[in-house]
Amino acid sequence: MRNIFILLTIVSFYSCLSLDDTVYDRIPESKFPENESQAVLKVVPTYRELADLIDDAGWWFWVQEITSDEIVFPVRLTDWEDGGKWYLLHQHKWTNNIDGVNSMWSHLYDGVTEANRALDDLGDGDPVTTAKLKTLRAFYYYLLLDNYGDVPLVLNFLKAEKQPFKAKRKEIYDHIVNDIKESLPLLPTIAQKFAVSKGMAHTLLAKLYLNSEVYTGTPQWSLAEAHCDSVINSNIYSLEANALSPFSTTNQTSPENIFTIPFDEKNLPGFRLHMRTLHYLHNRTYDMPVGTWNGFCAVEDHYNSFTDDDDRKKGFIVGPQFSSAGAPLFDETAGKPLVINPRVPKLIMDGSFTFEEIRMSGARVGKYEIKKGSLENLSNHFPLFRYADVLLMKTEAMIRQGKNGDSYVNQIRQRAKVSTWNNTTLEMLLAERGREMFCEGHRRQDLIRFGKFNDAWWEKDASSPERNIFPIPQWAIDANPNLL
Repeated sequence: MRNIFILLTIVSFYSCLSLDDTVYDRIPESKFPENESQAVLKVVPTYRELADLIDDAGWWFWVQEITSDEIVFPVRLTDWEDGGKWYLLHQHKWTNNIDGVNSMWSHLYDGVTEANRALDDLGDGDPVTTAKLKTLRAFYYYLLLDNYGDVPLVLNFLKAEKQPFKAKRKEIYDHIVNDIKESLPLLPTIAQKFAVSKGMAHTLLAKLYLNSEVYTGTPQWSLAEAHCDSVINSNIYSLEANALSPFSTTNQTSPENIFTIPFDEKNLPGFRLHMRTLHYLHNRTYDMPVGTWNGFCAVEDHYNSFTDDDDRKKGFIVGPQFSSAGAPLFDETAGKPLVINPRVPKLIMDGSFTFEEIRMSGARVGKYEIKKGSLENLSNHFPLFRYADVLLMKTEAMIRQGKNGDSYVNQIRQRAKVSTWNNTTLEMLLAERGREMFCEGHRRQDLIRFGKFNDAWWEKDASSPERNIFPIPQWAIDANPNLL
C-alpha cells in the first residue's frame, strides 16, 4: 500500500513538470531505481499521458463521441467552424490530415513510448512495477488497434526501430492479451482508482474479448463473460445508489469506478468538457470566474431516447436557465431569456438562422458535476472503466451466447428508476448502453461492434465500412513510409 500512496503523491507532483525533466532525487541515473518506492516513479510519465486523452490535446474522447450518434459540435454562425475539424468527424468525412486523427495517434504512442522507456530503465527490476507498466502499455495499444487497426508494435525504447513496419491487428491483439494475462497475478487486488489493478486488467481483457470479432474475426463471448465475472465476483465494486454519483466532483473513491484519470483543476488539468458545452451565460449559473464557450450538445434523437422518469436524464441541461441567485438569465444578443432547446435545427447554422437558434439550441451535458466556482478545468476524476459497463458487457456476452442477461442489465435500469426488461435483445441493449455510457468515450466502439456505425443519422449520411478505422496521419507517413 505504501507504494500506491507514493504514486498518488507523485502523479500530482509530476503533472506540474515537463515530461522532459529528469527527476532522480539526487540518485545517479545509473543506479536508479534502488528500491520499489523509487521504481514506482518510473510509472508516473506513463500514467501522465492518460490526461491528454480527454481534451483536444490528445482527442481520443472527442473522436469516440463526435463520430457517433450521441453528441455534436454545431457551427454556431462563426463559432466552432474551426476549419471543419468538428463537423467533419460527425459527418464521417475526415481525412488523414485532420486534427483529431493526427493528435490521437501522437498521444497514444506517447503513452506507449513512456511505458517502453520505463520498462527499459527497469530491466529485470521490480516485477510488480513491470506488470503495471505492461498493462498500461496494453491499454494504449488497445486504443490504437481499436482506432487505427494495423499499427507498429513497438516493445522497447532504446532499441526501437526508427521506421517500424505495421503489425496486423490480430498480432497486436494477441500480444497485449498475453501481456495482460501474464501481468494479472502480480497486480494489486485493491488500489487507488487511477492505478492499475486486477479489476482494471480484467475489465480491459473483457473489452478486448468483447470486441475480438471486430479485431480478429473470431468472437470470444465466453471469455469476455468470464472476465466480467472476475470483476463482479471480486466484491470490490458496486453500483452507486445515484446514477450520476460516479461523475461527481468528489468521485475519487466511488465504488463504481474501476480505472480513472485523476483530474484536478490545478495540479492535473485537461478536463474542460463543461467549458465546451455550457452557454456563454452559464458562468453566472455556476459562479465561474471564467467565460464558457457555448459548443457541443447532445444529438436530439439521443436526448429523446431517455424517458422523462429516467434519473440519467438529469445529466442534461435544458429549459429556462438561471443565475446562482435564481434570477432568469437573459441573452442580450438573442434579445430573449436563455432557454436551452434540445432541438438543433442544422449542423451548420449560418446567418439565415435566428440568434436564438444559433446560441440556445441543443441539450447541454451536465453529467459530470459542475461545482460552484469551477475553473477552466474540472477536478472530477474521469472513469475510463466503470462497474456499470461491466454489467452491460456481461449482459451482452450472455445474449450473444443465447443466454438471458436480464438480471444484469436490470440492475442498471432499476438504479435509473425505469422499468425492468424481460428477454432483453441486442437492439435494446445497444440503446441502453447509449443511455448509461453516454459521453464516456464508448459509443463509437459500441456502434462498430453492433454493426451500426455506418448507418445514417442526423446530419450524417450512411458511410462505408472503411470508416470503422481512422487513417494513419499524413505527417507520420511522411516521416516513415513503412506505414503505407
